[in-house]
Amino acid sequence: MSDMMAWPRKDGRKGIRNVVLVAYLVECAHHVCKQIARPFAETDVQVIGFSGCFPSDYGQQMMEALCTHPNVGAVQLVSLGCENFKKQQLADAIRASGRAVNLVTIQDTGGTAAAVEQGRAWVHDQLADLAAMPKVPMSVSELVIGTICGGSDATSGITGNPAAGVAFDMLIADGATCIFEETGELIGCEHIMAERAASAALRPEIIKTVNKAATYYAKMGYGSFSNGNATGGLSTIEEKSLGAYAKSGQSQIKGILRPAQVPQTGGLYLLDVVPDGPPKYGYPNINDNAEIIELISCGAHAVIFVTGRGSVVGSAISPVLKVCANPETYARMAADMDVNAGRIMQGADTLTGVGTEIRDKLLALGNGAQTASEALGHVEFVLTYKTASPAQPGCHPG
Repeated sequence: MSDMMAWPRKDGRKGIRNVVLVAYLVECAHHVCKQIARPFAETDVQVIGFSGCFPSDYGQQMMEALCTHPNVGAVQLVSLGCENFKKQQLADAIRASGRAVNLVTIQDTGGTAAAVEQGRAWVHDQLADLAAMPKVPMSVSELVIGTICGGSDATSGITGNPAAGVAFDMLIADGATCIFEETGELIGCEHIMAERAASAALRPEIIKTVNKAATYYAKMGYGSFSNGNATGGLSTIEEKSLGAYAKSGQSQIKGILRPAQVPQTGGLYLLDVVPDGPPKYGYPNINDNAEIIELISCGAHAVIFVTGRGSVVGSAISPVLKVCANPETYARMAADMDVNAGRIMQGADTLTGVGTEIRDKLLALGNGAQTASEALGHVEFVLTYKTASPAQPGCHPG
């Protein structure tokens, strides 16, 4: 299999994109970031940020992981000046990663107009520098791929999710790292997953992780099941879980990750996005975009998004490859989709055929191909308050 071409990073990882991030460190700086990025709409300049003013270890960890992601080439930070975010710590982490970083503090710079002018000038210069940056070969074994399903219906677990699982197995066989998540949508499948654990110590941790999600949602009084899921033909969370589980494929599960934790070896990992302890801030993930960002925080170069009813979102930083499970949805929304897995239901292809197409389209992203969501300009980003403790020792491979 031929190599992809990617941008090398100081830590040894490689990026299939070379994004300039404009990052706000409190909501009060969000508008300035949008104004800085506005003239660069036709380039890969993207706005991300953390909106809270109160301290957040989770927000800090996530921003440090995202701003040093292999798909990121340079970062323009924007602070109001009186928020609690540890901006110098973030800037130091970015600088230590070998990336260019600039920090604009609105209150010190002289206000909105001055901050926008300074930020735009810096981004302009960085785009020129990054354009001259040479690429190097990148093998499949260096890829990190995440998967999520959203806007699910009764077809998701029949076509799209199992096809994504086939793609995962193919990638893992070539040494890649693959991450699946949504423990709140894996309820009832925990014992099946435990049987796939790479170690005896990992088996009870997998069961504990899913049970934690069930308990958390029970305390909140609402599970990961939407009106759209029911309208689409799903009846229970267990039924939805079987479909969500299918996208993990059949490979051995090597470990459990938490947000912003980058796996050190290839293979299949489960991402646990549910906080430990009693509910503190609300639901673990308020929508699919938050889950995508947590997959990206673990180093995902790209994310497979399986949908039955139809979802139009993409994401900042990493491309989102949309796999449509329902042939009727694909017929209506083809311009937003990358793969028509619904043709399996029509007898026009097999799970292996569609899984191979998903794998091939992911590899094509490493040679300049765009996803539909990228071409349409989707760069959604959601990061809210949450607690995130490290995974337990039994969750790590080796």
